[in-house]
Amino acid sequence: MRPPPWHPPVELSAAEQAVVARIRRAKLFTFLRHIRHDLLSAAFQDELATMYKDSHEGWPPVPPAQLALATILQAYTGVSDDEVLEALVMDRRWQLVLDCLDAEQAPFGKGTLVRFRTALIQHGLDRRLVERTVALAEQAGGFGPRPLRAALDSSPLWGAGRVEDTLNLLGHALRKALGVIARQQGRELAAVAQEAGAAIVAQRSLKAALDRDWDDPAAQPAALAMVLDALDAVERWLVPAASVPAIVADGARAGLAAAHQIRDQDVAVGEDGTARLRQGVAADRRISIEDPAMRHGRKSQTRRVDGYKRHVLRDLDSGVVRAGGITAANLPEAAVTDAIAADLAAQQVTMGELHIDRAYLSSRLVRERPADLAVYCKAWPVRTGPTFAKHTFTLDWDQGTIRCPSGVTLPFAPSGTVQFPRAVCAACALRPHCTTNAQGRTVTIHPDERLLVELRERQQTAEGRAKLRERVAVEHSLAHVGHWQGDRARYLGERKNLFDLRRVAVVHNLHVWARLAAAADAEAA
Repeated sequence: MRPPPWHPPVELSAAEQAVVARIRRAKLFTFLRHIRHDLLSAAFQDELATMYKDSHEGWPPVPPAQLALATILQAYTGVSDDEVLEALVMDRRWQLVLDCLDAEQAPFGKGTLVRFRTALIQHGLDRRLVERTVALAEQAGGFGPRPLRAALDSSPLWGAGRVEDTLNLLGHALRKALGVIARQQGRELAAVAQEAGAAIVAQRSLKAALDRDWDDPAAQPAALAMVLDALDAVERWLVPAASVPAIVADGARAGLAAAHQIRDQDVAVGEDGTARLRQGVAADRRISIEDPAMRHGRKSQTRRVDGYKRHVLRDLDSGVVRAGGITAANLPEAAVTDAIAADLAAQQVTMGELHIDRAYLSSRLVRERPADLAVYCKAWPVRTGPTFAKHTFTLDWDQGTIRCPSGVTLPFAPSGTVQFPRAVCAACALRPHCTTNAQGRTVTIHPDERLLVELRERQQTAEGRAKLRERVAVEHSLAHVGHWQGDRARYLGERKNLFDLRRVAVVHNLHVWARLAAAADAEAA
């Protein structure tokens, strides 16, 4: 059944005015009550209604605009789905925003809220919520169409899944596989595991079931062999298990597939046939069974993160967050920029300035930038040493030539290496200051060398350094996002956590909107 439109009153009732008068700190409740009819206009409510099938069956649906407000407040307060329902009955601030003052029963159930969240994700309308707040905040601040001046940065987001070592990952995967069958048959997991020949994985602690002296160097290979034997036993048992329906067997095989992935990435078999843990870390190593998208990564050399990185693009003029992205923690920051570019294209804006740190220099936003996009970034530090640094060589971009300090000129190409002639370098009076290579001096040209030279030159001026400091604003936005979202992911998987980031961006933008509206009212007065 298609949901009805929501038309709550615009003017505050006497009871609502009493609630507003008692709100001291959480002012977003008051602001949402005043602007809910603008945020959730009739046209936007029609967009939200497209998520639902036009049917005459089922219970009368809840207006999606009401659910959207609950979703925003959930991000603002950081409560669970069950606590949302409690707040709608016990917290008059929630009732104020959702037009259910003094309600003794929540206007919707937990299942309705979960289905709404799923539909928002499936239809990409969480991005539209961000776009609505961007447009309305900039309208309140008097910002018109203009080239975007944006800053992009990231922060760690620890995953919600449990991170385990190889033995526990294998055991966890096998427990999931056997657990599907145990639930279908109404049996205990231990009984199914015993029948499958993998009794050790059914115990609460795999390490306790293995019962090894882990200080003994031989303990780990022996324990690994037992777990791999259990994996083989479960596979042999599952193939002829006629009592297992096909759909259940498929669910069990998903657990087995995870076990195979762990085995292939973490286990190496020696020439003597003995299985041992692989030395080093496999590329794109899976670290969690519950959340297969989580990865080991680093924000810096000293800061490791198990999970994801969240990325935020801030409009430096209005202060709103225009786009956000989630990537696995092991991916370079530049991996997010295609998604960021897609969000900006949906908003039909073009960038005039992009303020980033060096991690984003290899992105397509930079490498394939239009000629009128100015990139601001702190340059890589200049190499110091006994020989001439690269910046002492003069690059002529119009002629495509490079000139050494001694005046020798050669052609160059981006991404190439220039080799100065051996004989010329050997006879050069500046050789002791230039190179110790018997073959002559070489200079490697970066694919975006021209930009790097420009960044380095700009950094030498007071105006250029002042421009670089503008990027600090996006760090403030990231701090606000982290305050509401936290440092640990609420959900499993990239897409759900992107949804969570987007609704937190909505909360951030609502605060910006409120500030801009207050400034405009003060100026008008």
